[in-house]
Amino acid sequence: MAGTMATDPPRQRPGDVARTPGGVEDAALAGRASAGDRDAFGELVGRYADQARRVARAVLQDSDDANDAAQDAFLSALVKLEQYDPSRPFGPWLMRIVANAATDRRRRRRVRRAEALDEGLVAGRERPDADAEREQLGERLRQALAELPERRRLAVVLFDVEGYSHAEVGGILGMPEGTVRSEVFHARRRLRMLLADWREAP
Repeated sequence: MAGTMATDPPRQRPGDVARTPGGVEDAALAGRASAGDRDAFGELVGRYADQARRVARAVLQDSDDANDAAQDAFLSALVKLEQYDPSRPFGPWLMRIVANAATDRRRRRRVRRAEALDEGLVAGRERPDADAEREQLGERLRQALAELPERRRLAVVLFDVEGYSHAEVGGILGMPEGTVRSEVFHARRRLRMLLADWREAP
């Protein structure tokens, strides 16, 4: 499933030590950013912006809202940098802020709109391009993900797409590691069922 879901370009696994070409680690950049170095924080944003948008989209199912939530999360992270423990990986700490920011934005959206959150999510159209099979699969996958409960959807995206460990996903989502394993298992099983017709197509 990991190979099927990873439709974006290859990226560094969050468990690796993230470095610039000059060898600067996330923790060092966070320390400099906390001391007021705007360029250091800009480097962290550059490293995690795409991942933050993907995680936010897993909650919101809308690219524009996901972009806004990611921006909210980075602003919140900047304010909270002094709370970051440099002995621990930066990615999971940041992604928890992203998940919270996306959840907050979704709550505000529900207040603004009366219609159901899922309305229109299954109305995606296949692209007409003959060579767009990969893009069509991505759209089918997004629709399938939208049918999962939010916590299950986030768990499988963080684990299979973003490459976090079960323990790291548990830290991000505030749940025991065993629960994460269960959520990922059930998410994968449901996704296989929802995508079965795609695999069987000639």
